[in-house]
Formats: sequence, C-alpha cells, structure tokens
Amino acid sequence: MLVKEIMTRKMETILPHDSLRDAAQKMRDLKLGSLAVAEDGKLVGMITDRDICCRGIADGFDPASTTVSEIMSRDVGFCFSDDSVNDAVRMMEHRHIRRLPVLNHDKSVAGFLSVDDVAHYSRQLAGEVIDTIGQPKH
Repeated sequence: MLVKEIMTRKMETILPHDSLRDAAQKMRDLKLGSLAVAEDGKLVGMITDRDICCRGIADGFDPASTTVSEIMSRDVGFCFSDDSVNDAVRMMEHRHIRRLPVLNHDKSVAGFLSVDDVAHYSRQLAGEVIDTIGQPKH
C-alpha cells in the first residue's frame, strides 16, 4: 500500500514570516496542534502548539513580533506520496511523531500521514507507532 492511498490530502500551512500569534490563532480556529511551514508551496519546517508554548512564550519571545521561522523545527522528517506505508510508519517511529508531512517529488506539500490514517489501514501498525512514540527517545 502506498502513502497516497491513505493519507490526508490537505495539510494546513503557514508562512515563515507570519507571527507566532498568527500561528496560534490558526491552530485554534482549525483545531490543530501543528502546521506545516511552507514557502512557495515547499515545506521549510513545522511548528506545533508545543513549540509556541515551550520555545516561544516560555523563553520570553513576544508572540506578536516573533516569526514562525524563529522557532519552527527545520529538520523535518517527511515521506513521498509514492512511498510505502510501512516505510512511512518507520519514519514516524524513528522521529517519534504522530503526523508525517507527505511531499510530491518536487518537494511541494501533498498532505500528511497521521496515526489515524494508518489505523484505518492497519490497527497493528498504528499501535506500533503509538507504542514507539510513547517511549523516550534515545
């Protein structure tokens, strides 16, 4: 089975120069915990509600003037839409993440693969991801 057969096709994005407040408001309004950071349709990072709280606010950054690019994660794991689901699941386990960005081969954002998407395909694989990400990283 290929990732494109089970992935969520829309991934919400934000621009790197948008403020942390913009990101937080978008997450609140859309009821999301993370956003892909994209520029010209290409993935350049990810930002989570935890990033805003723990890397932004807790470290004294002003949410109105601090840009997403200042605290986003840049080393983002991803898979391609024509990768196998098993390979994508291994990436999720390796990175300890519940949502994996899915890219086209031109590196444009195609969507994301979530643990929920995997569960619809295989409860066993989804359980393996949840068990792995629940353990501390080494």
